[in-house]
Amino acid sequence: MGQYIQVNDKVKIYVEDIGEGTPVLFIHGWPLDHTMFEYQFMQLPRQGYRCIGIDLRGFGRSDSPWEGYSYNQLADDIRVVIDELKLDNVVLAGFSLGGAVAIRYMSRHEGQGIAKLLLMGAAAPSFIQRNNFPFGAPEEQIEKLMLATLADRPQMVTDFSKIFTDKGGSASFEDWLHQHAVGASAQGTLRALESLRDEDLRGDLASIRVPTAIFHGEKDQICSFELAKLTNRGIANSRLVVFEESGHAMLFDEPDKFSEELTGFLADHSVSRSTNASDLPTMIYPSV
Repeated sequence: MGQYIQVNDKVKIYVEDIGEGTPVLFIHGWPLDHTMFEYQFMQLPRQGYRCIGIDLRGFGRSDSPWEGYSYNQLADDIRVVIDELKLDNVVLAGFSLGGAVAIRYMSRHEGQGIAKLLLMGAAAPSFIQRNNFPFGAPEEQIEKLMLATLADRPQMVTDFSKIFTDKGGSASFEDWLHQHAVGASAQGTLRALESLRDEDLRGDLASIRVPTAIFHGEKDQICSFELAKLTNRGIANSRLVVFEESGHAMLFDEPDKFSEELTGFLADHSVSRSTNASDLPTMIYPSV
């Protein structure tokens, strides 16, 4: 069932809500929408889960204002949805940009209503390289994406899609992916890129206290695998799950493993902290 929820600045956010049981709230990546999780929406309700997908402002069926694409605002939109639907004991699952926004939600709203956190290919703790943080993408890379968005957005989407997965897919899958990415608003596509460039989550990680799983493709060309290790190190009670044959979108590159790991995490009550990132430097914490 789909519905629109009006958030505090009069923007309407589209929410898809299917199934009954433990709620799993999915936040999509840039520049897609909630339909990227359509296979999970077909599988999980059969297993007793309620799947809720948000289209972030500027994407999918949600309104597309010019302003309001900061992580704070996107996290506030999620809070309104959670409050409006009276959700509790939620598994918050964010992919890429959605993973970054999920982290900010946990920090800014003190994890209100959230029992577990799932980060998938998350753009965290910082999408770009910064002082004392050489692990993200060069800032020039995102500047090129922004220029390409202004010059020829459909071609930018085509080029970006080539590194979205490692294995690629059928021509029909590529068309489907392109259709949804181009379907995002131009302003949402551009302004969310600005947030990816400007936002820094290094100071948010320590505030997360719920069991957390970090799914990340070892061949990720968008959010490097080093970012997953750093995020794992920064979040207590987190576990890093490596997708060795995946690029950025492990749910498409290794769908069977993704499904197995996802359902295992949803049912697991003993998620423990991984120590496989212990050799990484400590100079990046705290943030500034």
